[in-house]
Amino acid sequence: MGDEDIPQLRPAQAHLRSAEGHGLVGPTRPARHQEGRRRLYDLIHRDGLWLLIATCDVPDVDVTEPDAFLGVDLGIANIATTSDGERHSGVHLNAVRRRNRRLRRRLQAKRTTSAKRLLKKRRRKEARFARDVDHVISKSIVTEAARTGRGIALEDLQGIRDRVRLRKPQRITLHSWAFHQLGAFIAYKARRSGVVVTDVDPAYTSQGCSACGHTDRRNRPDQETFSCTSCGFAEHADVNAARNIASRGEAGRAAVSQPNAA
Repeated sequence: MGDEDIPQLRPAQAHLRSAEGHGLVGPTRPARHQEGRRRLYDLIHRDGLWLLIATCDVPDVDVTEPDAFLGVDLGIANIATTSDGERHSGVHLNAVRRRNRRLRRRLQAKRTTSAKRLLKKRRRKEARFARDVDHVISKSIVTEAARTGRGIALEDLQGIRDRVRLRKPQRITLHSWAFHQLGAFIAYKARRSGVVVTDVDPAYTSQGCSACGHTDRRNRPDQETFSCTSCGFAEHADVNAARNIASRGEAGRAAVSQPNAA
């Protein structure tokens, strides 16, 4: 990271926020980067800590037409799996969520002021942890796509909570997991890197063979395994789904790019 990428503390417009109220501190003229980018600061008092949050307007770069697409399959056991075979495990995050869920039940039963205050603090801590995980995953995905000159194909997440059928413990995890946050992080990082992002219909991507195209529920004997009943192709189920998503991204892009017939 170069010096130009590190925000410097110069006189600027800032908001001071605490439990007692909020207001402006310092000069009202926004500071600017060397490149003329406008910045604002927020000084926030939260959970006993003072946090200085710097907001900077960064212009998007020109989008590069991709040669191919990196498919991304989202899930619970593996938060994100790419068509290259990279799997971002959700084991640690899910363990943290289960532990916090048990703690919330105990605190809610107490119904005291201190318990409510601790509940609020734990919710914020869990949200920060999940946000950090999403930032790390999205950065990895966008960096790889930009490095290889590819776009990113994501499954359309509209209605995912209604269409996915899971056991009760997994349903609880599904409803607490911020799929849309991860998608949003990938999208904005991609814009800053000039990487195309496209949403595709995820229907049957988990049952279809990425090698021959044969679709059958029996292709998925268990959660992790994909074994095609037609051609015999075998792969981790999430990787196979991500490859199908990548293929749909390429097909959709080709259809959009194709000139209209005269």
